[in-house]
Amino acid sequence: MRRMKTCALLLAVVVGLVPFPALARPVGAVLGGIPAPGSCVTGLTWDGKSLWAADHKSDRLYRLDPGSGKILGSIPSPGYRPAGLAWDGSRLWNVDPIENRIYRLDPGRGLVDRTVEAPVPEASALAWDGKHLWLASPRTGRMHRIDRGDGTTIDAHPTPSASVDGMAFDGRYLWIADRIADKLHVVDPGSGEVLLSVDAPGPHVTGLAFDGKQLWVADYQTDRIYRVEHAGDGLPLRQARKEERVLYTHQLRNLGPGTLTEADIYVAVPGDNPSQKLAGPPRFTPAPRAIVTDRWGQKVAHFRFENVQAGQFATVTMAARATLYDVRHQVLPHQVKGLGAIPADARRFLADGSKYQIRSPTIRKAVAKAVGKEKNPYWIARKIYRYVHGKMFYKLSGGWNVAPRVLERGNGSCSEYSFVFIAMCRAAGIPARYIGSIVVRKDDASYDDVFHRWVEIYLPGYGWLPVDPSRGDKPGEVDRSDAFGHLEPAFLITTVGGGGSRYLTWKYNSDERWVCRGRCNVAVENIAEWEPAGKQRTDAKRSFTVGTPGRCE
Repeated sequence: MRRMKTCALLLAVVVGLVPFPALARPVGAVLGGIPAPGSCVTGLTWDGKSLWAADHKSDRLYRLDPGSGKILGSIPSPGYRPAGLAWDGSRLWNVDPIENRIYRLDPGRGLVDRTVEAPVPEASALAWDGKHLWLASPRTGRMHRIDRGDGTTIDAHPTPSASVDGMAFDGRYLWIADRIADKLHVVDPGSGEVLLSVDAPGPHVTGLAFDGKQLWVADYQTDRIYRVEHAGDGLPLRQARKEERVLYTHQLRNLGPGTLTEADIYVAVPGDNPSQKLAGPPRFTPAPRAIVTDRWGQKVAHFRFENVQAGQFATVTMAARATLYDVRHQVLPHQVKGLGAIPADARRFLADGSKYQIRSPTIRKAVAKAVGKEKNPYWIARKIYRYVHGKMFYKLSGGWNVAPRVLERGNGSCSEYSFVFIAMCRAAGIPARYIGSIVVRKDDASYDDVFHRWVEIYLPGYGWLPVDPSRGDKPGEVDRSDAFGHLEPAFLITTVGGGGSRYLTWKYNSDERWVCRGRCNVAVENIAEWEPAGKQRTDAKRSFTVGTPGRCE
């Protein structure tokens, strides 16, 4: 059933997004638009001067002035259900999903001079890449690059989603219109990998066209054809936001029978970054003995307890209030410079570490197989990303093994996925580091005692990009892409680490050390309690007010 139409014009990509800096022009930004020539526009294409739009209600193909939307002419569609359109430099092509045929037309005379059988049923979207036609079928979930002479499939990839209602080629990448998710997907035509997904300019996108500078997007519900930014400025976007308060507790309990003569607790100090802004410095109870910095630049609060008797606790809490952002990094492969452009400060994140063992034969063979002769840093990282997903599955079994062992075993936790990905990236010349965080678990008022770690890689000419190898290990290309350069507003990042730390060792969020006189059995508990910033807790035992901390119940 079609959605009810509205006369209101939508600015879906602009409204609600907070790019930084304020004048940034992101991929997907609406730059303008024209009225659609009919109420059921399906396909779009560009002939070098004018837009062409297919309308399946009137069964006509319209030539449009891109400035005003004025109809300059029209011809009958060659079939009964005109869908995708493409322009090959001299002829117009139109696919009919009912007839399962692709028609070539002379637009001047309005005559069909070739008919090609579609290699897939119910093909709806069509594009021209300069040499071949691209055809997509939601029914089969495949998109095919075909010979325009006889329809032979040259190669094929899975479609990004079950909805493919428009397709265009911008000279480098394929664009796919997804009316179900209300997204535009940018796809690498060589591998079929989704590089980026952006919000569609309307709620029911159909045809796509590229005019050499901007993308044109038809929307059924608003009866508009939008002009959209296709390249952008490469800057990340802050989108949805939420304000949260978190109370993090690190607690040691001496079960005895001996005495802990010394107990040191180290808590990572969070700070501002693109995905979070703290309302003020975190509040620690008790006050830290010192704020120290490790070799990777991570600030750590140090606490010292003495003579902790059997049955007693050593407890530290950190209270923080932060605005968390949904951040999407809009990086396309051609925007990334070569490995030689990596600055010295980033190169320190190429060092080996005990958890990485980047000179291990297992890691070296894996990198050679994954990367091959690839030189573009973006594609080096994406190929490693796909390789890790092909070799591993998620399993939380306790302990953090070294990267070669994890890769040989074929499964791991989020930390172990991170170790493998970092090891392979560093072995391939890509600086990589891990990010440790406290996580909002579904509800904004929630608790976390599992936490999460992922990776940042350095792409020369761009900067640090978040990559979550474990979260991205999913079968769908859109889901896989979503974890490569995208962070949801669900994390308070506490730790940026390159490897072993003097204070946090290989842990994140916090760590501890202790010295015992006699025999001691020490239990350690870490827990984070979240609540929306506007909510005030009344339970004194769980209060965010700084005071004597108690146990987590």
